[in-house]
Amino acid sequence: MTTALQTPQRRSRSKLQDASLVNGPMLLLRSIRGFSSNRSMLWLATVPLALFGLGIFNLSAHAADLPELNAAFLANNLWLLIATILVIFMNAGFAMVEAGMCRSKNAVNILTKNLFVFALAVTSYWFIGYSLMYGGSVADGWLYFGGLFFDPTVTADMVTDAGLVPTVDFLFQSAFAGTAATIVSGLVAERVKFGEFVVFAIVLTAFIYPIAGSWKWNGGWLDSLGFVDFAGSSIVHSVGAWAGLVGAMLLGPRIGKFKDGKPQAMPGHNMAIATLGALVLWIGWYGFNPGSQLAMDQWVPYVAVTTTLAAAAGAIGATVVSTLTSGKPDLTMIINGILAGLVSITAGCGDMTLAGSWFAGLVGGVIVVFSVAAVDAAEIDDPVGAFSVHGVCGVWGTIVIGLWGTAVQGDGAGIGLFNGGGINLLLVQALGAAAYAIWTLVTCWIAWSVIGGLFGGIRVSEDEETQGLDIGEHGMEAYPDFASAK
Repeated sequence: MTTALQTPQRRSRSKLQDASLVNGPMLLLRSIRGFSSNRSMLWLATVPLALFGLGIFNLSAHAADLPELNAAFLANNLWLLIATILVIFMNAGFAMVEAGMCRSKNAVNILTKNLFVFALAVTSYWFIGYSLMYGGSVADGWLYFGGLFFDPTVTADMVTDAGLVPTVDFLFQSAFAGTAATIVSGLVAERVKFGEFVVFAIVLTAFIYPIAGSWKWNGGWLDSLGFVDFAGSSIVHSVGAWAGLVGAMLLGPRIGKFKDGKPQAMPGHNMAIATLGALVLWIGWYGFNPGSQLAMDQWVPYVAVTTTLAAAAGAIGATVVSTLTSGKPDLTMIINGILAGLVSITAGCGDMTLAGSWFAGLVGGVIVVFSVAAVDAAEIDDPVGAFSVHGVCGVWGTIVIGLWGTAVQGDGAGIGLFNGGGINLLLVQALGAAAYAIWTLVTCWIAWSVIGGLFGGIRVSEDEETQGLDIGEHGMEAYPDFASAK
């Protein structure tokens, strides 16, 4: 009896491009030399376990060196973490206000910028910005640097003294850097190239903003003069506004914005979203201002109240003035009035009485209406009024401390002219506001110009602007089921 020899069937091989999402990763690993056997896969599976064990060991080792965590330490760090989350959530508010106040054909572009800019800000600020802002002195009072990245080590002194751990402090400060960059987006909306805006945001958050911030918040030359900016009317808001103003001027106005020197209305496409964004920003400001106390103490709720009163007064001031000037209350002005009030109290929220806070916000709400008109008269295209809100009211919020500031917290730092403090603080506040304006205007003009020179300009083409940046820059529409309003 003979046995017929049969050719063994060749095992069918699965192709990676034909594999399912479940089988794909395994096929990819098996295609790499050394990972084809089950034993190799077993060893690979132990890597995450080993890394996890190493992490637990390191965590335990550090924990063993620390004293028992006290209530004040936990409360301070927990509060700042919550405040940080509120500030980060402000990015949603900025995105909604800007997108709602602009045309629908640019909504995707605006949302993309506001979302992506925070990722850029955190990364660049982590890489070098935080070190430039809070590092050791290089040129006393003017420039600081502590090496790339930052040291996240928690020491026993931090726990004993109820201090902040470096990681939560970094998160909080990086959220502020992101806010400065986001403000720029509103001023250059509907006509700036996405890639060029991205590069500028990196430069701003890595170098320009941190260096300026160190002048006050790291004991720099302005701090030594007694300059007061509790949470950043000048350091954050005016810096972002001046940076955006330079971009807006270099870009020029949107097509059709001015006709024979007169501004033409370009209504926003979704005022419901813009209104919701304003409320999100108002809520987020409770992280911005009270969080800047950098501790959970009796002054946190006080700062929250000064913030609230200023926002309310800003809304009232803008509503009254817009009604008197245009005949009817303007929702866009009410939105900007709220934000103007918030910016107007940001510098002095810890150094103003409750009545003074309300007054500061009221004046901010009045100022923003006239400022928007003045910017239009200068033929500068600011689609959402960002410069008026963050720039003009940022300067006002800084100056008002020199007029009506009081030593609410008992340190005597913020006593203004009309409260018996003399003219010295007013002059220092004016100097600080001017210093941030000059620094930002010069450095950002250089940055925008260099970026434009390297990449062939910072403005999209006329056809792309007419069609809308959603299609030209991103290849998609925010509302594909509806006809775009050109």
